[in-house]
Amino acid sequence: MRDRFISTATALLDEDPRAALALADISAAGFQDAARAHPDRVINVGIREQLLIGVAGGLALTGLRPIAHTFASFLVERPFEQIKLDLGHQGVGAVLVSANASYDWPAGGRTHMAPGDVALLDTLPGWTVHVPGHPDEAETLLRDAVAADGLVYLRLSAQTNRAAQPIFPGRFLTIRQGTGPVVLAVGPVLDDVLEAVEGLDVTVLYAATVRPFDTAALRAALSGRSTADVVLVEPYLAGTSAPFVAEALTDTPHRLLSLGVAREELRHYGTIAEHVTAHGLDPRSLRTAITTWQPGGRP
Repeated sequence: MRDRFISTATALLDEDPRAALALADISAAGFQDAARAHPDRVINVGIREQLLIGVAGGLALTGLRPIAHTFASFLVERPFEQIKLDLGHQGVGAVLVSANASYDWPAGGRTHMAPGDVALLDTLPGWTVHVPGHPDEAETLLRDAVAADGLVYLRLSAQTNRAAQPIFPGRFLTIRQGTGPVVLAVGPVLDDVLEAVEGLDVTVLYAATVRPFDTAALRAALSGRSTADVVLVEPYLAGTSAPFVAEALTDTPHRLLSLGVAREELRHYGTIAEHVTAHGLDPRSLRTAITTWQPGGRP
């Protein structure tokens, strides 16, 4: 996804005179040609993440469409005050594009992990949040974001699904239909979710955009059922989208199982796959959690 971001953003700088790019050293080597071609619209501020967001806000005030990029922990968590003030308070738009996601570089340690990034942005109004599950989806969502005017967070990951889905920005996609629970899979967890529910009578919805939350799609998937059971599987902090599910079903008695990255910190570096398993997001753990949670169910 990160390689596709570099190639797509480079193309957008050529295609769209409104597009601008702010970097904090991360991925700068991939944009050397773009920086030479557009020295007035490609700015590397160095390892100064608060300044990165401030520069993005300044570019937006001049009428440009800034893309700000670095690792998720340095893009959302470290400069959060600047996101709140230099973008939100000033009423300007920008596209924040992260890398490393929740635990994509375990050797980097806790400083390079950001499972709480989406939950943190949820405290601010007006953000569109994209969580692609494939490089093709990342390109589609980036192009859509740069063509728009608002505040957009594009969360890239080293984890990907095997195939891209025919997504439409802002809409959930029905992958399969059943009569049991509705399982909402976000971004790169889709393949593991599909393996986990193989043979189970469930509906699977896919979300590459989680904010705004597609209330209509969730309600439609539950229409006509005697029970409203929802399983939420997110590649970041477990339960991040739970309030949005509750709001979507405020007039419908329902049960919700929220699966995702645990709050407890894992202090061993390990590998991505080991972190996935430790947080219960591998197919076997997901299947056990879902089948055990169903009324009368057992793994």
